[in-house]
Amino acid sequence: MDPCDYGSKYIDVDQALNKIKSGDVIAVAAYGNEPVRFLRRLHEIADRGVRDVTLWLANPQEEYPFLTMEGMEDVISILSIFYGPSLRRIHSTGRVSFVPNNLHGCVAAMLESRKPNVFVGAVTPVDRFGYVCMSTSQQFELELFDICETVMLEINPALPHIAGTTRIPVDKVHYFMEGENTVFNSPIYPRTEIQETIADYAASLIHDGDTLQLGIGGMPDAVAERLTDRHDMGIYTEMLGSAMGKLMACGAVNNSKKTFHRNRTVAAFTWGTRELYDYIDDNPMVDLLPVGYVNDPANIAKNKNMVSVNTALEIDLTGQICSESIGGKQYSGTGGAWDFAYGAFHAENGRGIIALQSTAKSGTISRIVPRLTSGNIVTIPRNIVDIVVTEYGIAHLRGRSVRQRVEELIAVAHPDFRAELRAEANRLEIW
Repeated sequence: MDPCDYGSKYIDVDQALNKIKSGDVIAVAAYGNEPVRFLRRLHEIADRGVRDVTLWLANPQEEYPFLTMEGMEDVISILSIFYGPSLRRIHSTGRVSFVPNNLHGCVAAMLESRKPNVFVGAVTPVDRFGYVCMSTSQQFELELFDICETVMLEINPALPHIAGTTRIPVDKVHYFMEGENTVFNSPIYPRTEIQETIADYAASLIHDGDTLQLGIGGMPDAVAERLTDRHDMGIYTEMLGSAMGKLMACGAVNNSKKTFHRNRTVAAFTWGTRELYDYIDDNPMVDLLPVGYVNDPANIAKNKNMVSVNTALEIDLTGQICSESIGGKQYSGTGGAWDFAYGAFHAENGRGIIALQSTAKSGTISRIVPRLTSGNIVTIPRNIVDIVVTEYGIAHLRGRSVRQRVEELIAVAHPDFRAELRAEANRLEIW
């Protein structure tokens, strides 16, 4: 980065750290817009005597020193709207706390919990019009950028340029600093033969002209790989991943039949491979818009033939879905699961698909249970659960009575657990 391009606004990381004061609440941008160099050295504020800093962090892309170092308890506490692996690992230390939210309302939840006064992110270099681009995430970045008293941005030339609400005028930024010249890739999720079978069933429910939302993980990616022979599909999703980029590149997605934002792929954030970032760079088909808009269930429902594909950790025999906790312990977050389940449920010819393996822990535990495990969180209430898919088939729950739901779900449970599930349904009078 040429400091001359940013004039008196150019600072180095040492200067940026010196601007952090005790009691500050810092919000950092997510995914490719995460300010890597700043976060790698954030622990150094302890040496400057800074204490009682709150950091808003969601699914960090790196195991930063401030996450694991001893002696940081009184220096940095963490609030999060979604746990990734790093935050799961330190949850038991008490240094991180989850703020319950539906993703379309995450900004309001953040502001009501602890309003930030410092925003730090990574952006593209300034363009000839005097703008930089917050180009991979619009989950909360736009709104928090606007309200923070201090805005510091790292410049990362490797970030793609994406249309939508991503462009920021340089004169609204207080400080710029040098960033990385790379973008984190999403993990490669290994897949099993069972997951491939589940993907076959789920893909059979998706047709030409449908509009897609796919969640994070190997299962949704496997579903996408089975859709390359479809035609005229659209994308309206919170996360634009690599598998969806391939559907655009091969022509299966052209957005021509969408009834809301026709001819455009719409997402709130993107997370994938370098191949994906190169494909969507300056791609006029792609818009990144605020998650409060994209994930608004009323907007989701404006898409005819809206199909949402997500996964879950556990489902009970009445249809209640848990996708964010294990044994009552926070594992991830609600994310957009509820948003898209509700929106797809109310869309004309919409379908909400929950795809999950029937068992966990090498087949020793059924994911389909009589009642959710004590303490587990209801991520999607049974009233808006539509279709459940396992390796044993497809269960249709929409419009079904509780008795019918029990039968549908037992039919797609692992055979080793079906008799036990039926006996428990009788004992607990779930019917």
